[in-house]
Amino acid sequence: MLVEKYLTRPRHIEIQVFADTHGNCVYLFERDCSVQRRHQKVLEEAPAPGMTEERRRAMGEAAVAAAKAVGYVGAGTVEFIANQDGSFYFMEMNTRLQVEHPVTEMITGQDLVEWQLRVAAGEALPLKQDQLRIDGHALEARIYAENPDKQFLPSTGTLRFLRTPPAVQFMRGGDAHGPAGIRIDAGVREGDTISPYYDPMIAKLIVWGKDRDEALSRMRQALAAYHVVGLSTNVAFLQRLVKSEAFRTANLDTGLIERNEATLFPPPAPVGMEIIALAVAALLDRETRERRVDAADQHSPWTHAGAWRLNGGATRALRFAYGSHTLDVTLTSNERGCTLIYADQAAPFKTACQADDIRVDLGTRRAHGQVHVEGDDFHVFTPAATRCWAGSTRSPTRARPRERAAS
Repeated sequence: MLVEKYLTRPRHIEIQVFADTHGNCVYLFERDCSVQRRHQKVLEEAPAPGMTEERRRAMGEAAVAAAKAVGYVGAGTVEFIANQDGSFYFMEMNTRLQVEHPVTEMITGQDLVEWQLRVAAGEALPLKQDQLRIDGHALEARIYAENPDKQFLPSTGTLRFLRTPPAVQFMRGGDAHGPAGIRIDAGVREGDTISPYYDPMIAKLIVWGKDRDEALSRMRQALAAYHVVGLSTNVAFLQRLVKSEAFRTANLDTGLIERNEATLFPPPAPVGMEIIALAVAALLDRETRERRVDAADQHSPWTHAGAWRLNGGATRALRFAYGSHTLDVTLTSNERGCTLIYADQAAPFKTACQADDIRVDLGTRRAHGQVHVEGDDFHVFTPAATRCWAGSTRSPTRARPRERAAS
């Protein structure tokens, strides 16, 4: 009979170890991989929140002892299941670098792949244990082609549009964190197809900060700038996850996602004025650019024709499809300017567009986001939440503006 201790709220903490053929073995500190879905990791971080120096040393030395006991050589990951009181228990050892090894590289400034190559070539480890230091905090989010609202089922399709935050790759001898503190490890690019035959992970988004709060802030910004069109992803879910109270306060265990289901899987939010305004602005900008392309004379005033009417105003009715709903919008204009009317709200409407980056002035409110237009579909991304708002213009959206008498 085999009896195992049952932990009610376990944390998944692993130790990165390295050993060479000269008898040297070190640990490069720990990673917390407690945030999981279907027993697969979603977010990882280093160092583990709440880790004391005494416990770190105890877990590191235990991991090194395990590696030495089997004469291990190379990179390895010793995984532990840890109790909330700090006690820990050996779970397994993975004899390779893990997906989440970049967070260790970010806090130590070491290139672990280079270490592997040096050890394989017969060289000694580059550093001894007392030469290794922790610098700052790092987080890694796994960007998956999957649908979190459908039990995280994989999603397939073509990456028709892919925009990522500015990032730099790890550089030996330079600043490992990069000017933006953001690193992206990816094997795909825009236009690639995600098939059902391989793991649905698109990329690893890694951030560094001088402490956990700064790393969290940087991760929120990076996720807001990660835009994908063509298939379902977990980006919006990851945004909710890093903003959640449980993760923000490091109240971690392997059941975090299930415990916070109401927060992480909220009902669909209604489309607000700011979102619809961005879609309308993108529509108007596209129509203006199309008129310029079609015009034989680029200097003709008709190329810049809008809703202006002599001695009168103009009203244009727009209809967007949003899922199973239709959203009716009215845009009026006169000598005083434009007004957007939506859901019984009216606001002044002024726009500034530069490529897919759009800013809208709604009187006392401002809206800023990126809009990717595909045919009659509008995919709107805002800094507040990385969400894809898709709709299509329908009749009478493309109808000629209706003139009305001047008041």
